[in-house]
Amino acid sequence: MKAKKILLPLIAVIVIIAIMAISFFTLGEEGAYATPWALLAPVIAIALALITKEVYSSLFIGVVIGAILNANFSFTGTVDAAVSDGLIAAVSDSSGIFIFLVLLGIIVALINKSGGSQAFGRWAQTHIKTKAGAMLATFLLGVFIFIDDYFNCLTVGSVMSPVTDTHKISRAKLAFLIDATAAPVCMIAPISSWAAAVSGCVTSKTYSGIELCIRAIPYNFYSLLTLGFIVLMAFIGFDYGKMADLEIKAENGELGILKNSTEEEATDASKKGKVIDLLLPIIVLIVTCVIGLVYIGYQTEGVDNFVDAFGNTDAYVGLPWGCIIALILIIAYLIARRLVTFKEAMECIPKGFIAMVPAILILTLATALKNMTGGLGADVYVEGLMKGAAEGLKSFLPAIIFLVACGLSFATGTSWGTFGILIPIVTGMFAETDPLFFIGVSACLAGAVCGDHCSPISDTTIMASAGAQCNHIDHVQTQLPYAITVAAVSFVSFIIAGFVKNIFIALPVAFALLIITVLIIKAIVGKKEA
Repeated sequence: MKAKKILLPLIAVIVIIAIMAISFFTLGEEGAYATPWALLAPVIAIALALITKEVYSSLFIGVVIGAILNANFSFTGTVDAAVSDGLIAAVSDSSGIFIFLVLLGIIVALINKSGGSQAFGRWAQTHIKTKAGAMLATFLLGVFIFIDDYFNCLTVGSVMSPVTDTHKISRAKLAFLIDATAAPVCMIAPISSWAAAVSGCVTSKTYSGIELCIRAIPYNFYSLLTLGFIVLMAFIGFDYGKMADLEIKAENGELGILKNSTEEEATDASKKGKVIDLLLPIIVLIVTCVIGLVYIGYQTEGVDNFVDAFGNTDAYVGLPWGCIIALILIIAYLIARRLVTFKEAMECIPKGFIAMVPAILILTLATALKNMTGGLGADVYVEGLMKGAAEGLKSFLPAIIFLVACGLSFATGTSWGTFGILIPIVTGMFAETDPLFFIGVSACLAGAVCGDHCSPISDTTIMASAGAQCNHIDHVQTQLPYAITVAAVSFVSFIIAGFVKNIFIALPVAFALLIITVLIIKAIVGKKEA
């Protein structure tokens, strides 16, 4: 086993050196721009993360390889690209989300200190009787928090972990439930930061961004089927892949909690906390974040109504705006309730920051890697592939668009970047009167969510791991078989939709295919176990 742990990374290093040597001798003066080499850095980073189970070094190596290709093998150019265009730009571009994460971490620490989470856990022990009930409660809370995927991941994780722990659900399973109700829910919610991001990418002359988002919802098979998959798996009580192994360990008490301070926090929490001390801060946080998003949207010139304000907002500004107001109100409330003192509240500030450091580090490296990939013209290369695939395959185009969006989102780790690249291309492929117009846009959005859901370098995947306090690679490896199952059914569903062009036929068929697929997998796994 030890030899295997040493051998695999060693082989990976040799392969990387060989690939870089090949690229050095095959690339000309124009470099790797808009060539297949543009996707090399994220592919290597993802492969290393899965092989070594160490995400920090894998992402950093990906950034360095991307910088080498950006600089066309110049040493000083590589250092400059990695530091300036990669890491510094990543921190600068993501500063709003970093602030939001730290503020959320502080709020979570305050809620834990107040005893609100522990009170909810005690309530859940008496009201949620089964493992399926705990899964469905997590699912419903995830659907309820549809404003933003980051907000969803961290809030659902902190609220539901006492409940899932009580029913011996592994933290990897909790991370899956969080991730599966984050991006997929935000993508089909007309009022969310994701809808706002899609609106900003729309170039249609006929439809507004919000209208296009709403019209695309029924054909977003991946998001809708993911939600159906969760409910189905909860009711039949079935797991497969590595998730099944971790669930068996969880039944024996090995929940896979990443953080070691959970028991200390539980014993240090106030004994006077009630369920309302958990629910009220969350409600305040939701309300202030919505207000923040709308307020920032209203600052855009020409915006004079709620829908347009949400469509033109900047989540990187609106979420910190709302979160800092919520933090002040929550501190005042908890002190007034005498659940924490002012000194204890201030002690939660560094605790919240420390809890978010791993997520911030991974997010910084992942964003730097995206910058490197963007600098290599990955979008231009993918656009060329899309146009090449368009000839003579009109009815199959939604399925092809779905696959391309999956691949691009998986390799770059960003849904927003993916539909930012592909939506203008997709809307140019079809006439706006063609039924395939909305199916194609839906396929683009569904594929972007799917790739993001599968990718180890996706910020939402990272946030789900952080929210569940789960080992990141465990989360990726356990989620991947589930996501691939739903993706396969979605791909077939887009083929069907491309031919029938009728949602009342395509959607029921998609759900029927999902149920049949899961039952077949259950039968196969059952035979192997027998």
